Amino acid sequence: MTTGGFDPNKDPQNPGGYPPPSQGSYPPPQQGNYPPPQQGGFTPPQQGSYPPPPQQGGYPQQGGYPQQGGYPTPPQFDNSGFGGQPAGGRPGSLGIRLGARIIDGIIVGIVALILAAIFGATDNILVTGLFSGVLTFAYFVGLEVSQGATLGKKILGLQVHGPAGAARPSLQQSAIRNAFTLLNVIPFLGGLLAFIAVIVIAVTINSSPSKQGKHDQFAGGTQVVKK
Repeated sequence: MTTGGFDPNKDPQNPGGYPPPSQGSYPPPQQGNYPPPQQGGFTPPQQGSYPPPPQQGGYPQQGGYPQQGGYPTPPQFDNSGFGGQPAGGRPGSLGIRLGARIIDGIIVGIVALILAAIFGATDNILVTGLFSGVLTFAYFVGLEVSQGATLGKKILGLQVHGPAGAARPSLQQSAIRNAFTLLNVIPFLGGLLAFIAVIVIAVTINSSPSKQGKHDQFAGGTQVVKK
């Protein structure tokens, strides 16, 4: 038994009685356990890690729309309407246009006969041809330019459009498309030439998908439509 709590067997330098840890009991960390930091403190991005910048204008060109000023330009539409139909209606067929021409011919013929009677020239074929040719030309051009249709066309619901779907033809365009009516002014052969011109126009109207006759083509693309 010890006196005063002193134990001679205990080491005064290790009062707890625990053996000191031996040198080298914990292995030092191996070199290379931690990757060395990159120069500059960040990892540079690899080539191709970022998407390419957008195309000029701010939007990629998709769908074939041109880019202008940073916004896609909407597709352009012509004035021919949808589904191949003209903007103001479907193309006027040959039959209904022939009916309108007959109505107009009757109107012009009555007026020409009245004028010829006033001037006492009902028996003079030259005068009557002059009246009918000039009056027909003036009648068609005047009404097409001012109203977009003659009286016969209005009765049957037809309208004459200018090129590219314009509401009505210009004076020059209407004069060109109706110039064949002046053939009646030519003595003797005028009627025959006018008849041949009408046949050519009728054939080209019937064979055209847009029902445009040769006179419409000469006028730059005028078109008669059914409203």
